[in-house]
Amino acid sequence: MKVKEIEGLIDFIAKSGLDEVSIETEQIKLAVKKNVPVTQQVVSEFPSSSAPMTASQAISGTAAVVVNEPTNSPYIEFKAPMIGTFYKASSPDMPPFVQVGDQIQQGQKLCVIEAMKLFNEIEADVAGTIIKVLVDDASPVEYDQPLFLIDPRSELNKVK
Repeated sequence: MKVKEIEGLIDFIAKSGLDEVSIETEQIKLAVKKNVPVTQQVVSEFPSSSAPMTASQAISGTAAVVVNEPTNSPYIEFKAPMIGTFYKASSPDMPPFVQVGDQIQQGQKLCVIEAMKLFNEIEADVAGTIIKVLVDDASPVEYDQPLFLIDPRSELNKVK
């Protein structure tokens, strides 16, 4: 299919009132969904005992856009580098790689993400202190989804 044909198909679907259409041929597999729900996670500046607030909104049309507003938070969101299943430890009988309050260094293992039966060890790209684990163990994660809140202002980063 050419781009013009796909655009025409999307316009037709938008006018038809259908919410979802899937087309599969020998050359192409195409799925179009309308009214895609978008979830944006909002993290407070200071850690608290409650879970982070989430704001959900539905966007009409065939594309979803999430706008991340800049915050004045001193914390860094460590995000998933891939899609898969998040695990805090290498196996159920092992302790988690990191916990809240742990000092971490760049290159230290933080978690494992399973993707297509492969277990990928995920390493920190910054040093600091784990402030919050934002994902439950054995839960699915999306690419670029925040996994940890890290305070880079820890004692490990200060030059003496």
